Amino acid sequence: MSAPDELVEHLFRHQAGRMVSTLTRIFGPRNLQLAEDVVQEALIRALELWPHRGIPANPAAWLIEVARNRALDALRREASLASKADEVARLWPSGGADPDAMDDQLGMIFLCAHPEVPREARAALTLKTVCGFSTAEIARAFLIQESAAAQRIVRAKRLVRDLSFALPEDGELASRREGVLEVLYLMFNEGYTRNVGDLCEEAIRLCVLVADHAATRAPAADALLALFYLQAARAPARLDAQGDLFLLADQDRALWDRARISEGLRRLDRSAAGNRVSEYHLEAAIAAAHATAPDFGSTDWRFIVEQYDGLYALNPSPVIALNRAVAVSRAEGAAPGLRELRKIAGHPALAHYYLLHATEARLRDELGETSEAMRCYARALECECSAAERRFLQRQALAAEKQSEPRP
Repeated sequence: MSAPDELVEHLFRHQAGRMVSTLTRIFGPRNLQLAEDVVQEALIRALELWPHRGIPANPAAWLIEVARNRALDALRREASLASKADEVARLWPSGGADPDAMDDQLGMIFLCAHPEVPREARAALTLKTVCGFSTAEIARAFLIQESAAAQRIVRAKRLVRDLSFALPEDGELASRREGVLEVLYLMFNEGYTRNVGDLCEEAIRLCVLVADHAATRAPAADALLALFYLQAARAPARLDAQGDLFLLADQDRALWDRARISEGLRRLDRSAAGNRVSEYHLEAAIAAAHATAPDFGSTDWRFIVEQYDGLYALNPSPVIALNRAVAVSRAEGAAPGLRELRKIAGHPALAHYYLLHATEARLRDELGETSEAMRCYARALECECSAAERRFLQRQALAAEKQSEPRP
């Protein structure tokens, strides 16, 4: 990819959401597609001209200027929107940034997470309109077909056509904010699990908007942001040069991002201002326990088990129960951990979840049940997982197999 192409891609990722959000506020959600088309035309124009004429002195301002002119052209063609031309010209008088752009993005996030939009489509619409992701990138991030991602986005756009762009009133704000935080949690979790750094960074950026805006800030938003920072701090140590996974026990903690850990702990302290403990508070507390332990052996696993007890009380999901079983195995030993694991082993939601079988394999291996451990690794490898996760499982299975071989 040439330097102009790389710069356009970078700028488009960072400017597209701002421009689309502002134009959607001006045009109305009914004309969301028009707003996206205008911004897309600006990108195409940059790709056409910059390789030949060179990169302008202020590329971001150039991109905004072209989008402004395309918007004015579109408004002249759309009689029903002609009255909006003055507002566009006022907001972007000479390619300058709109001072309300951040508020517009916040409004766009709340629009994308509206209860009228199906839960599985909210994140896709947010990534498309607020983050500038392509449909293909969204499909890869969520491991779905591009056609399925496109259908989600088209359906979501249809559903927001007649909704208000403005932030909800106080009575509705809290429940709508929960939906927004859920979308951001999903975005970050998918990015972290699949090692898609851009997805994690966008979730952090948008969560900062929610947590720091006077109208939308809340302890739960700070707790979620704390979780994001504390988890993201470990990213530099999760993979080796070949893209293979390091378990938490094997990570080089010197590579952890101390600035992000510090910010995560600060946000966690700020989240204590409320009188309600959310799931995000408890997950962030678990992440903080890992982040502040000087080494794996110093981890306060009993504290972590207590946090999982609280999490399970709020959300009795089998995945939380699985994570709790792992914590119990670290705090009390492999046998108690395996007993906890047996309580959920038959849950249908975990039947094809590779981590259930991989966890059982590790615990049985620690107990000396090598043949059973190999059987569990085989079952784990039959489940869907990433390429890095599959390579890790294969290495673990091979190690268990070698251990089971009779010694001369």
